[in-house]
Amino acid sequence: MLMVMDVGNTHIFLGLYQGDELVYNWKIHTDRRATEDEYGMRLKSLFEHVGVRLSEIKGVAICSVVPPLIYVLKTLVQKYFHRMPLIVGPGVKTGLNIQYETPREVGSDRIVNSVAALDRYGAPVIVVDFGTATTFCLIDEKGCYIGGAITPGIQVSTEALYRHASQLTRVEIVRPENVLGRNTIKAIQAGVYYGYVGAVDGIVSRMKAQLSVRPTVVATGGLAELICEETQTIDEVAPLLTLEGLKLIYQRNH
Repeated sequence: MLMVMDVGNTHIFLGLYQGDELVYNWKIHTDRRATEDEYGMRLKSLFEHVGVRLSEIKGVAICSVVPPLIYVLKTLVQKYFHRMPLIVGPGVKTGLNIQYETPREVGSDRIVNSVAALDRYGAPVIVVDFGTATTFCLIDEKGCYIGGAITPGIQVSTEALYRHASQLTRVEIVRPENVLGRNTIKAIQAGVYYGYVGAVDGIVSRMKAQLSVRPTVVATGGLAELICEETQTIDEVAPLLTLEGLKLIYQRNH
């Protein structure tokens, strides 16, 4: 089995592949203070729940946007799985032609998403990843990674609103029935939700205008399905796209 780990600022997405089939996947909270042993016990508990032994893991691929955790997770894999993990970064073969001004600055999650989207949908393709930050990546007609945009995620934006507007309360992020809120809670929900939908459609539309061929637009990440219920520019939703990209990159390096 291959274990893949997508380490984000808020959550870590885990997957187990048997060949090309994703047989199990989980989401756990990202804890920057946890040790390799604490993460090891979490994984062992998850594996035992589905009847998988640690010895069944023959390979591990990791992408992380949390640099302090890379050493911890590398140590975890060596200690509990007796393997050297593939960590997406400089020197790893991805098959992606990156035309960024400084390729090393492209986040590993953005690279992994682009590899998976290009493999699944072909070029051109735009990837929107709804995480702690929302990232937009454009792969052009030639299959080259050109660049993109990064915005605060919807939860980060709403948290900033709560902190700086003392009379406003925290609300659940949901799809409102109407853009016209008839009380404060519904007004906040309408503004947050439809404001974000508008931002996504605006950025994607401007990216489309950079291309001569209509691209496929794919969304991934925890809130992708919720936000994309109202967007006019998203064609596909693939919540586990990053795990798929990690599997592809691991295969290309082994």
